Amino acid sequence: MTTIIKSILAINPTAQVSISADDINTLVWHNGTIPIPANEILAKQQELITEYNSNKYQRDRAVDYPSLADQLDMQYWDKINGTNKWQQAINAVKQKYPK
Repeated sequence: MTTIIKSILAINPTAQVSISADDINTLVWHNGTIPIPANEILAKQQELITEYNSNKYQRDRAVDYPSLADQLDMQYWDKINGTNKWQQAINAVKQKYPK
């Protein structure tokens, strides 16, 4: 979930702000931080949500890929045996979760 605070920090990483219950109407800006208009914050929030949703395949792949240790082991044995089991394992995950 992309919060209002995450959206604000995506616009201004040095912003100092507090909020109650992720309600944009309760923003309090601190230490001279220039307030960001609510419509800009909400637009950034929607942009971040869209980006997150469009990268679901990456999160799904990360769970299904073999561990790095297993991948390195596969690559080692592929080189020794002249096989391509590592590439097959990676391609299977990519086919399961296409871009």
